[in-house]
Amino acid sequence: MASESAAERPALAAEVVPAQVLAALALLTVMWGVNWPVMKLGLREMTPLMFRAVTMTGGFLVLFCWYRLRGARLALDRGELLRVAALAAPNIVGWHALSIFGVAALASGRAAIVGFTMPIWTVLISVLLFGERMDRRIWFATGCTALAVVMLLWHEFANFSGNPVGVAWMLAAAVNWATGTLLLKRVSLTASTEALTLWMIGLAVPVFWGLALAFEPLPALWPTTTGWVVLAYGALINYGIAQILWFSIARRLPPAASALSIMMIPLIGLGSAMPITGERPYAADYAAAILILIALSAVLLVRRRS
Repeated sequence: MASESAAERPALAAEVVPAQVLAALALLTVMWGVNWPVMKLGLREMTPLMFRAVTMTGGFLVLFCWYRLRGARLALDRGELLRVAALAAPNIVGWHALSIFGVAALASGRAAIVGFTMPIWTVLISVLLFGERMDRRIWFATGCTALAVVMLLWHEFANFSGNPVGVAWMLAAAVNWATGTLLLKRVSLTASTEALTLWMIGLAVPVFWGLALAFEPLPALWPTTTGWVVLAYGALINYGIAQILWFSIARRLPPAASALSIMMIPLIGLGSAMPITGERPYAADYAAAILILIALSAVLLVRRRS
C-alpha cells in the first residue's frame, strides 16, 4: 500500500497535511485493520480460496465501475499484460492466497502481526539481491522481527491446539508481498496506479476461482446473515472502498504518515479481534506486536529521515 510518489517527500513534521487527508488515512487504517478478524469470521462459513474468489470478484467489479464512472484510463499499452501478470503473481495471488491460509490457521491478530513484517523482508531482500548496505538499523529490526516470530512459534508449539504451520503461511505471504513491492519499483509501466491495481486483481480473480473449484468442496449451505455481511465487507470495503480511498490520498501523504498507518494496522487487527471473533490475545501476542512495532519504526521512520 506504499505510495511511490511519496517516497521523496519530507517527513511528516515538516509538511502540512490537510485534516481531511489524515482523517481519510485514519479511516483507511481502521478498515484494513478490522479486515483481519472479519476474514476470520468469514472462514467459519466458507473455505479460504472460495472466500478470496468471491470477495475479490466483488471488489474488482466495484473498482471497475468506479473508475469507469470517473473516466480513468484503464487500458494497458502493448506488451504490458505479461509484466502486469508477473506483478500480480506475488502482490495479489501470493499474498492473498498464502495470507488467507495463515488467517485460517492462526488467531487473526497473530496472523496480522506476522503478515506486517513485510517492510522488514523488503529491506532484507534488497540487501541480498540488490546490494543495499546492512547497517545497524537493519540488524536491529531483523533481530526484533526474528524474536517476535520465535515468540509466536513458541506459543503455537507449546499450545496443544496451536498451529505453527500458520506462522509459516504468513511468513511466506509477507515475503511474497515484499517481493512484489520491490518488483513494482523496478518494472517499467505506463499504466496508471489505478489501472495497474485493477488489472492485477482482474488477472488474479480467475486464478482464485480455478484453485477454489479444483481443490475445495462447493459450499453445502448458503451463508448466514453474518456470512453475507462479511462477504460484503471483503468485497465492498477491503477490495473496493479502501483501495479507492487509498489512491485518492496516497500522493498527498508524507512517508511518516504512511509508515504509521502500516504499523497501526496489525495493532488494530489484534485489538478488534476480541469484540468481532471472541479471540483473546496472549501475552506473547502483545510482546510480539511491540517488537514488530519497534522493528517497523527502525525500518520505516528512521530510514525515511536519513
